[in-house]
Amino acid sequence: MQSISAIYSKLATPGKVVITTHQKPDPDAMGSSLGLYHLLVQLGHEVQVISPTNWAAFLEWMPGCDRVLDFERNLQKCESILFAANWIFCLDFNTLSRTKRMAELLQKAPGEKVLIDHHREPETTAFTYGISDTSKSSTCEMVYDFIMQGGYEERINEAIMQCLYAGIIGDTGSFRFPTATATVHEMVAHFKRKGLQHTIIHEHVYDNFLENRFRFIGHVLTNRLEVNYELNMALMWVTKQDLLRFQIKTGDTEGLVNYPLGIQGIKLSALIIDRDEKRKWSFRSKGAFDCNTFARRFFNGGGHFNAAGGESDESLEANLKKFREEIAAFKNQLQSI
Repeated sequence: MQSISAIYSKLATPGKVVITTHQKPDPDAMGSSLGLYHLLVQLGHEVQVISPTNWAAFLEWMPGCDRVLDFERNLQKCESILFAANWIFCLDFNTLSRTKRMAELLQKAPGEKVLIDHHREPETTAFTYGISDTSKSSTCEMVYDFIMQGGYEERINEAIMQCLYAGIIGDTGSFRFPTATATVHEMVAHFKRKGLQHTIIHEHVYDNFLENRFRFIGHVLTNRLEVNYELNMALMWVTKQDLLRFQIKTGDTEGLVNYPLGIQGIKLSALIIDRDEKRKWSFRSKGAFDCNTFARRFFNGGGHFNAAGGESDESLEANLKKFREEIAAFKNQLQSI
């Protein structure tokens, strides 16, 4: 994988560009994709953002989101666009498998692939150019760096700022997590000097859900939460019946895994959701517990040091049993954090 700086001169010639991200995009995935979209359109490129799957309704306010294609609902159209693209920007994922059913087409598409991502262990052989920086708070921060280092600062408009800011607050927990470094705050200060109105973005991201989501969260915290103070750990699970009962849609479980970290002494929170195809894990930690390594070792996953995910084909009950057994071996580590 060559340095991403090598593509700046090539982008001076307008071409056909696809921007894609991981399945079930979160604010960082959608925000970085649309932020880059608004830049490349200004540079004269023909640009299409393609999401591997659907996305949460609370992201639909983002400028340009109405023009994003859902791959699963537009298979033939998306395939045609992918194979005609000169450039395929791959944002906020480290391996092609994170694009679900798009992965095989991405592998075959002739366009040069460009990676912009902050997850560990990238599949570098799949990309022609790119940058992978785990020290960055978010892919949105990396797109901002891409804009600034490419000399496109004058192209930063309201749409770009809104999209990138949404991803920043999503991946830093509204500047709560250690990833909210000085460079993150400098980026936000730059946007504020340019007139960004940040309050409305917080409302779009955090105050934009239906009543059923709050009743669902209450149900999970009351009936599906197991707290183990000996391990400084909390475990939550969501059944298929829970999803149906509360009419849970994409995005409604966003942030649920973080709730137990607000309990005094809890250093690790784990959440498993019983989806139709697979059981999906989310892990969040404080301090020195490596969620990425744990997810990779036991649940076919990965991500960041303090935030990772995984998946399993086994039943919900089998997953819960496995987690309880495996996490017991980390008792000393969790007690010492």
